[in-house]
Amino acid sequence: QVQVMESGGGLVQPGGSLNLSCSVSGLTFGGSAMGWFRQTPENGREGVSCISYSGGSTYYPDSVKGRFLISRDNAKNTVFLQMKNLKTEEAAVYYCTTLAQRRYCAAVAGTGALKDEFTHWGQGTQVTVSS
Repeated sequence: QVQVMESGGGLVQPGGSLNLSCSVSGLTFGGSAMGWFRQTPENGREGVSCISYSGGSTYYPDSVKGRFLISRDNAKNTVFLQMKNLKTEEAAVYYCTTLAQRRYCAAVAGTGALKDEFTHWGQGTQVTVSS
């Protein structure tokens, strides 16, 4: 049974920073790419970052590039998302998922299909950006 759990969300002021973590169990963590998504009723779900199996390759959409940083520690079965200069419109529930599919970062970029059969989602962590 695969378990995915996000943590680290909370309240941050506009322009502030927040660090999220995602722990995974029940699979060979180093054998799966990982992605972060965020979701709001207004904007739906959008990918914000992706990292390859080993961590050697990452992807960020232009909206967060230069402000967000994804990393992973395969020995600890954990992926991280460091967020800086947060904007009010980036308040959302942030989700972590496995991406055990071909073209895994394309699913985050929106240039490839996100295949549900290759994902394991956490319950999300709430990020609130407000002054």
